[in-house]
Amino acid sequence: MPYVNIKITNEGATAEQKAELISGVTNLLQKILGKNPQTTVVVIEEVPTDNWGIGGESITTRRRAGK
Repeated sequence: MPYVNIKITNEGATAEQKAELISGVTNLLQKILGKNPQTTVVVIEEVPTDNWGIGGESITTRRRAGK
């Protein structure tokens, strides 16, 4: 039973986009690895930009600085 955890920032991904991610990842695992879609679990976690850092700075800070 594959378990896939996708983490994205919480910046407005729509329900339709998330559904497409879930479907696409499930289909990819079936196509490439032969995994059963009925037992494939996909979880999308939306992380606040204050809680996601790159290079010692939060995404919020980087966005404010135009990086």
